[in-house]
Parts: sequence; C-alpha cells; structure tokens
Amino acid sequence: MEVFPLLLVLSFWWSRTWDSASADSIIHIGAIFDESAKKDDEVFRTAVGDLNQNEEILQTEKITFSVTFVDGNNPFQAVQEACELMNQGILALVSSIGCPSAGSLQSLADAMHIPHLFIQRSTAGTPRSGCGVTRSSRNDDYTLSVRPPVYLNDVILRVVTEYAWQKLIIFYDSEYDIRGIQEFLDKVSQQGMDVALQKVENNINKMITTLFDTMRIEELNRYRDTLRRAILVMNPATAKSFITEVVETNLVAFDCHWIIINEEINDVDVQELVRRSIGRLTIIRQTFPVPQNISQRCFRGNHRISSTLCDPKDPFAQNMEISNLYIYDTVLLLANAFHKKLEDRKWHSMASLSCIRKNSKPWQGGRSMLETIKKGGVSGLTGELEFGENGGNPNVHFEILGTNYGEELGRGVRKLGCWTPVTGLNGSLTDKKLENNMRGVVLRVVTVLEEPFVMVSENVLGKPKKYQGFSIDVLDALSNYLGFNYEIYVAPDHKYGSPQEDGTWNGLVGELVFKRADIGISALTITPDRENVVDFTTRYMDYSVGVLLRRAEKTVDMFACLAPFDLSLWACIAGTVLLVGLLVYLLNWLNPPRLQMGSMTSTTLYNSMWFVYGSFVQQGGEVPYTALAARMMMGAWWLFALIVISSYTANLAAFLTITRIESSIQSLQDLSKQTDIPYGTVLDSAVYEHVRMKGMNPFERDSMYSQMWRMMNRSNGSENNVLESQAGIQKVKYGNYAFVWDAAVLEYVAINDPDCSFYTVGNTVADRGYGIALQHGSPYRDVFSQRILELQQNGDMDILRHKWWPKNGQCDLYSSVDTKQKGGALDIKSFAGVFCILAAGIVLSCFIAMLETWWNKRKGSRVPSKETSSLKNEATTSERRNAWLLRPRLKLGTSTWRSQASSHGPNQSSQLGGPLDDP
Repeated sequence: MEVFPLLLVLSFWWSRTWDSASADSIIHIGAIFDESAKKDDEVFRTAVGDLNQNEEILQTEKITFSVTFVDGNNPFQAVQEACELMNQGILALVSSIGCPSAGSLQSLADAMHIPHLFIQRSTAGTPRSGCGVTRSSRNDDYTLSVRPPVYLNDVILRVVTEYAWQKLIIFYDSEYDIRGIQEFLDKVSQQGMDVALQKVENNINKMITTLFDTMRIEELNRYRDTLRRAILVMNPATAKSFITEVVETNLVAFDCHWIIINEEINDVDVQELVRRSIGRLTIIRQTFPVPQNISQRCFRGNHRISSTLCDPKDPFAQNMEISNLYIYDTVLLLANAFHKKLEDRKWHSMASLSCIRKNSKPWQGGRSMLETIKKGGVSGLTGELEFGENGGNPNVHFEILGTNYGEELGRGVRKLGCWTPVTGLNGSLTDKKLENNMRGVVLRVVTVLEEPFVMVSENVLGKPKKYQGFSIDVLDALSNYLGFNYEIYVAPDHKYGSPQEDGTWNGLVGELVFKRADIGISALTITPDRENVVDFTTRYMDYSVGVLLRRAEKTVDMFACLAPFDLSLWACIAGTVLLVGLLVYLLNWLNPPRLQMGSMTSTTLYNSMWFVYGSFVQQGGEVPYTALAARMMMGAWWLFALIVISSYTANLAAFLTITRIESSIQSLQDLSKQTDIPYGTVLDSAVYEHVRMKGMNPFERDSMYSQMWRMMNRSNGSENNVLESQAGIQKVKYGNYAFVWDAAVLEYVAINDPDCSFYTVGNTVADRGYGIALQHGSPYRDVFSQRILELQQNGDMDILRHKWWPKNGQCDLYSSVDTKQKGGALDIKSFAGVFCILAAGIVLSCFIAMLETWWNKRKGSRVPSKETSSLKNEATTSERRNAWLLRPRLKLGTSTWRSQASSHGPNQSSQLGGPLDDP
C-alpha cells in the first residue's frame, strides 16, 4: 500500500490526539474513533481504567493508550492518524468508524502486520449496511470484525414470510444506503411479492403535505391501502416523527401492520414507538444476554465492570449505543490476550513503525499477537465475543417484539420470538387480532359430554338443549366478562380427538383443525400432540390420572353380637360355666351348708349350674352356700365373670361402630402389581396414549406403566378398554373391573353415586391441566388466558370448582368400605342375632311348656317331682342331724326340748325319731 508522507498534515492531526503512553509500559494500544462518537471514547477510557484496576488479568502491568478522532468519511485522514499511532509503537489498533474508512485501515494493518479490531459504526443510529471489507484466504489479513455481519436481509425475509405478506412498502431515511437490502429485494421479487420503496426526507411534514397536494382522492386511497403493510428502515428518531405524522394525518388505520427494524433500538425507543403508533407494530432489534442474578450483572468471570455501564437503571447505560458495548468487550479481549502472551513468555516488544518510508518493515510479532487474539474469547456486555476462521464474530441475537391490534395509544408490547443465524426464527408470528372487547362476537363451541365438565338436559318444551357443568361455568364467566355469545354443539363422534393414519384428526380437535368450530371445551387435557395442531389457553384446572373401583360390600352378619370373641373362646367360656357349676356342687356335697330353719333352697347339681350361669350374666340372686371353700370358688368366678363381661362389652361397641374391611388397592402402583381385577380406560384417549408411550418406552425407570400397558393392551386393547367413559363407570359398578380415567371426573362420580358404591385412588401430582382449545393462530387465546388467570387469582375459579366437587359430600371418596358419612348409628342388621337368640329361647320354652303339659295330662295326676322329694329328704336329714347335735343341751330341762319339739308339730316330731324320755 502507498503511504502519503505529508508531515505537515501529520503534525496538525497529532495535536488532536490524546496520548497516555508511559515510558516504562510494555502494553500500548491505539484507537481511532469517528469524531461524532464521543461516547465511544468515554467507554474506551472506562474499560481501560477497569482493567488497570484488575490485578488478576495483567497483574502489575498497566495498559496505556492513544486516542484520535477522524472524519469517518475521510479515508485519507484515517490512514494518516493510524500511521502516527504505529510510529508511537502499538500492540493493536481499535477503530470505530464507518465503512468508507474501513477498507483503507484494513490495507494499512495488513501491510504493517498490526492487529486491527474494527467496530462498524452507523451514522446517527441508522441501520447498518454491509461494509466493503474483503476477506482473503491468505495469512496477511490482520483485520478482525468485532461486530457481527449485517443480517437484516435474512431477518426481514423470514418475518415477512411468516406474516404471509404479498404487498408492502419500504420506507428508509436519507442516511441509509438502500443497497444494504438489495438481497432482500431480489428474493421477494422472485417470490412474486409487490414491494415499493420510498425515501423519507428530513422534513417529514413537508413530504406528507406534498402527498396530499399532488395526489387525487383515488390515488390517495390506493396509497393508504399500500400503507397497511410497511417496513421502516430508519433510525429511531426519524421513525418516531414519521409515525406521528402519518397517524395525525389519518394515512393509516387501526388495521395496519408496520415492521421497524434497527439494531440500535433501546427500551426507551420501544415504549415511545408503541405509544405513538396505532394498529399492530412489530419491532426487530439486536439484544444481548443479561444475567438473571442482579448481583452478578457487573461481573464477567474474574472481572468487574463499572456500574455506569452494567446497571440498567443508570442513565448512561440506558443511552449507550451498540458500538459502545463492543468497544468495552474489545478492550477486555485484548487484555486477556496480553495476559496469555505474558503467561506463555512469548512477548514481543512494541516496535516503532514508520509508514513514511517505502522500505519500512512490518512488525515481526504481529502474526503471533493476531493468532492469540483470534484464539481468545471473552464474555462481556455483548455476550460471547469470539472470532471464526474468517475473522468475524458469529454471535448475534435478534429480538422480535410486537403489539396487538388496536386503535388506542400506549398498548402493551410483548416478545414474539427471536432469530439467530444458527437456529433461525424461534417463536410464532402468526398474524392475529387480539381484542379485549368481544361484544357482538358469536363463537361456535364444540364439546364432548363428560360429567361434571359438560352435561346436557333436554327441555320438555322442545327448546334447544341446555348445557351445564364446570367447563360451561368457566365459559360463561369468560362470556360475561368479554361480552361474546356462543353456540354449542357436541362433536359428532363424541371423542376428544386423536391423530389418524392419514394425518388428520377426529373428534373435538378435528372440528377445530377443519375450522368448523372456533373453540373447544370439555374435560380436554393439554398435550404436546394437540398443541401442534391447535392452540390452548392456560390451564384452568389441574389434571391427574385416577382409578375408580367398587367398594367392598359389607357382609350382613346376623350374629355380630358374637364377633368380639372367637368361637374357641366362646367354647372355653361355656366349658368353664359347666366346670365351675360341677365344682360348686361337689364342694357343697363334701361340706354341706348349714341352712336356716324353714329354708327351701336346694344344692342339687341343677341348681349349682343355674346359679353359676346366673352370676356369669350378672343376674344371680341369694347365695345359698355358707361353706368357706364354696364362697372362695364363687369369689374367683365372679372376678372372672367381671373381666370377661367387661372385655366383651368394650369389644362389642368397637365391632359395631368401626368397620375393619380394607382394600388392597390404594394407589396406581398397587393396581399395576395385581391381576385379579382387570382394568382399562377409554380407547384412543389421552390417558390411553399416555400409558402407551410410557409403557413402551424402554428408558422409563418406573415399571408401573409397562405393567399397566400389558393389561390394557390385551387383545389389542379391546378386552379391557371401553369406547366411552360412561361404559367404563357402568362396568365398574356391575362387574369386577377398575376404570382408569381423569381423576376429577371419577371423583365427581364417586361423590354423587346414590349408593356410595365407588371409591377412587390415584396420584396427587398434577403433570398436566385442562384447557380451552382454539384454532391454530386464534386471536382469542391471549385474552382468554388472561381472564382465566384473573379468575384464579381472585378466587372465583375455586368457587366454581367447589360447586361441582364439594368438600363435604354424602360419600367418602377414598374409603374402600360401603359406608356413608352420616355418623356411627347402629342398624337392625347389627342386632339381628340378638333377636334371633331371644326368639329361639322363647320358642324353646314354649315347646318345653307344651311338652310338660302333655306329660302331666297323660299321667292323670300331678306327681311330685324328684326335686320336691329331694328337698323333703334333705330337710328331714338336716333336722335329725341338728337334733343330735343339740342333745346334750336337754339336760337343762325336758320342758325346753319338748316345747321346741312341740313347736314343729306332730309330723316333724315323728321325723325326728319320736318322743324322747328324760335321762
């Protein structure tokens, strides 16, 4: 390259150069900035100051620098200033200028072997056009492009294609080089799009006035139609003014859609553009990653960034341009490269190079320094800064923002998607009309009957069907708030929808896919497959899988009163009664009791047994036994009877009020491990597909789904599965079957069953939810979702849910016993056995009475019973024994004995052995 030896001019521009070179510093870099880029200089100085304070990167070394300003459109001046910086001795050259001077600096850097880090700068915030910086495959290319290439052509083409525009107009300002979108114009022309171009003058008001003065009414109307779809390629300030003018002059209406594309649009510009516009607005800008942790926003590895640059609330950071961010990261990259060279001890001293002499030699360490810079990479304000093989930075990220349609000003803006060269467009830009006011809109609603979400009852007067249910209540709440009306019908095949072999969908989802309905609502779960063909609102209720089973029926036991004791225990008690009665009789026989005169109590075996039984049932009378051994025996027996009766009473109360029947199935895992009860679900439903996918997945860790799938897939699913949920419920009620279905539906069935014959089990983890389905790209999705969130936040959704799933229902959902939640009252079934025993006793006593009557009539006379004879004999024997014991006392006088003997009468006297003589 030819260098211009104009010493006079060099001395003049040197006077404008700020030099911080130190005599003892080994790190010195040069910088050339456009004279309008004062903020580039401020950021550059801040970056050097931050790095000089960081001893972990350069340790004891410090960076010195020289900065000069040039006219970006004057290549001659830029080369002169660069030569002067090289003459001072620099390790690298940083430039932030426009395209006209970039090629000259590239040639100079290649000739002198000085690493050149070029940051393309646009004029006054106008979108960039591609620079004429050429890349060669040779090793003499010393220029590295810090900013990524211009991708505006690719982004615009992708967005316009996504919106399916066929006719549009492109407005660009006077500073923009229209050749920058030539590639886009060529491609859309090949696709048959009608594209018009119009340059926006600096005096926008005059331009609009000229349009009204020169155009006739017909031409102006056609121009308004053209403005419905427009792309603005201009700086933010010009875009604001242009939008304001066209809105105030009524050149655009609320149905227009404009796209503004510019890398240099900050958050303040976005809010201002949205505030001034009407219709729909899409904004495309370049963004950079921001750490989510606020405390880490100013840290990049071991380096701390000045808070004026990393704090989003700082006014300086809010107004920074993209070139400012890349300048800071460039200095950080150079510092890390210098650190690497110092660590490897491959440092090359700076050389004072002269561009004036024709035979001047380039820097010998340039190639080594360039390779170190290219191989390095840093994470800074712009994200990851690194270079590819061609010397360019491949990392760029575009954010696509958008608003809804509307006439009001100041609408909200939201993120629609993003675009990168690697992944392309990520997000949906389907052209939608989102309106909060839907009054006058009539929606066609498709549904599937499913208790308690959607139910129908026929009107006796022949009027249209009336629908009710939890989902209908949610739909009514949306209708009352948004103001729309709806017409509802049931899906022809009564199915929710699943993909067919030919790729189409049936059921409720198929009605939406074929545009026969606007929205679909029922117990419809949100699944990935369905979301591929239709849109869903946010979930309005959580979803989980449950199992419906029949309760274990309570067996009617007429002798429940005997349940507290086992049969063997009852046998032992009966044997004990007989044994104790026999022992009491024997003790009394060995040691007869002393009976009072006139006592008729007998101590026969029969009476002993009867007395022991009466004391056991706590019905005993007078104790006829006076012997000490018999009394001790009866005391022990009474204690035994007290303990037995107390234990029986306590256990009888427990058995009559607490049911101890338990089911072995209490979870999905228990269901999958057993084979006695077959189970299934609705064929081709979401539950069926969920179990199939989990069961056939070889990487699924839980074997529960594989076991369930083997049961459900018997005979290709026809053996245990049903076609409708109602068929599954009936199959559970009247057969040995378990129905796997939506837990909410099964809970409603179990709560409202009149016989309380069902109970449910399942998991409490909600992995999905119920949502309202809409056509793909429906304009009502966002407004529906927003209203559903409001219903959940203010508690209205809980009120609707408790209406259909009350907390205190008549049946217990989770108890496997056939019982109702009405308290512990006993019924006649529990005491049927007691009445049977009483009835048996009455019948038996009547039979014995009849038998005795017949026997007595047959004998013709009443014969004293053996019992009466026994009592008389025992009395006679006792009197004789007493007389014998009292005989010695007769010595006191005969009159006493006689008086006693005469008191018994002649019969008794004879029984005592006749009259006694005096001794």
